[in-house]
Amino acid sequence: MAPTRSVVHLPNGQNLTVIPVFGGFFFKSNELNLHSSVFPAGWTVILQSEDYGEDHDEDISNEAELAGMPPKEQRRHIHPFKKPTLQNDNLFISSISNPSSSEFKAPTSPTRQIAMMLWASLYWYFHQPEPETYLNTPASKNTPDGGKPRGEWRINIKREGVLRGRNLIQKLERMGLIASNDSSVGVNPEENTAEGWSEMYTSRRTFWQLSAKLFLFTLTPTIGSSFPGSPYGSRPSSPVRGEHRNNSPKQPEFSEHASVANSGLWSPSAPGPFSSGSHLPTYFPPPPLQYTMSSGVRHPVRPKPPRQGEMFYTRYIPSVGQYIAFRAASLSPRPVAYNGPTSTLLPPKHHHTTSSLSSLPAHISVASIADVNPPSPTPDTDDTSMMSDLQLLNKWMNIPRVSEFWGCSGPQSTQEEFLRTNLTSNHSFPAIGLWDGKPFGYFEIYWVKEDILGRHLGDAAQDYDRGFHVLIGEEEFRGKHRVKSWATSIAQWAFVQDYRTNAVVLEPRIDNERFIAHLHDTGFLKEREITFPHKQSAFVKLRRENFEAPFI
Repeated sequence: MAPTRSVVHLPNGQNLTVIPVFGGFFFKSNELNLHSSVFPAGWTVILQSEDYGEDHDEDISNEAELAGMPPKEQRRHIHPFKKPTLQNDNLFISSISNPSSSEFKAPTSPTRQIAMMLWASLYWYFHQPEPETYLNTPASKNTPDGGKPRGEWRINIKREGVLRGRNLIQKLERMGLIASNDSSVGVNPEENTAEGWSEMYTSRRTFWQLSAKLFLFTLTPTIGSSFPGSPYGSRPSSPVRGEHRNNSPKQPEFSEHASVANSGLWSPSAPGPFSSGSHLPTYFPPPPLQYTMSSGVRHPVRPKPPRQGEMFYTRYIPSVGQYIAFRAASLSPRPVAYNGPTSTLLPPKHHHTTSSLSSLPAHISVASIADVNPPSPTPDTDDTSMMSDLQLLNKWMNIPRVSEFWGCSGPQSTQEEFLRTNLTSNHSFPAIGLWDGKPFGYFEIYWVKEDILGRHLGDAAQDYDRGFHVLIGEEEFRGKHRVKSWATSIAQWAFVQDYRTNAVVLEPRIDNERFIAHLHDTGFLKEREITFPHKQSAFVKLRRENFEAPFI
């Protein structure tokens, strides 16, 4: 089946339209009407599949073999891309269409700009249907497909087009975006030689362990640009081609903090993990290793967790059709404003929209910028987006199925003490999970070594292993499909946050059989049982080496 026009939802809320063109695809940002594009106006990638025509030359090869002649070299065949192959797809960026220099400054680093475009192209590619993973080799030609050797899904990156820039491919390799099996220096002394760089590739496994914050950034509008401000600090404005521009100096500008104040919701100072006032990538490497002691346990000094209310992960889940997000929990008596992307324009029932908001793109929540004064949250409200975190915990902890495993039911003062304790922990932090901005569950993300679990594991607990506890409070967000989504999202976040983290674990109570089965189907395999003073647990682990990709 030939590829069709599609939309890619990036983790920071930007959308890209991918349009098939001759020989490849054109990528164009959809946010030109409201935001400065994370990308230039567009770029084109050449994407092709190849195979070797042994079937075409089979008769000739057989005749040559009977005549005692060496077989002919297999002929390579190039085909238009229709669907992913396991290892025979080739990609390179052929051209870039930059926006007007009168409206946007040139990127500080052209290499970063190209890396961003390549990353986004691969983000789209690895959302395509997964190919069959078995390998057809001469030795396995008679082996049933289910028993054939397995290969790794990867795409070949060609040093052509834009990627032929001076020392560019070497920099992309150092960023981790591409790799080569040739790790030699090479004998050619020329600085920009193609030697050793002709067989580059990116595997799916590696791609999903790269931080998007290393690649995503915004272009800087020029001083005096006519584009209006953005309601998000992380996504300044940009133009719509053909749209009438209002250059009036009195045109109002949205402020992320002002919009939050108008809505009556509380918000942390940072709107999301991709926010950058300097329009630069927001990735920072983990700190150098240094050790400390806690309760007799020697472990690495841990970095500070996100601030109260700060969002630290967002991603669109195509199979669900919604954005999943995680933020640190908060003791604020007011609801925490959600400033992240959503998949729908439908406003929450407590908001009143005006025509001025009707042109917002689909990834922006009207609730986050509407100039309204919603009613104060009440403990019995059914809308979790209008509840404080203490109200959420009070509601969820008093659900019988949750209370059975967590034992934290009771008045709100009980949950407040519970949350305060977890906010002051040095080895874990509490978090709230959200689907399209609606809270659905509570998480505790911890370092295994300092946890009570680490004391039971002993030497089996590695320095950077992470674990998490979870409760799902909203019935509409339960089920195996959702478990796969949030479990692999937390795992991806942990693996990306520190490359020294090689495992993510859970230890659910042994009688929580359905949950354990869902985790097993997600890749968290049971290794043993652990006897705690308060429960018997199944110890399940997802190892980095077994992590292929987050659930999409």
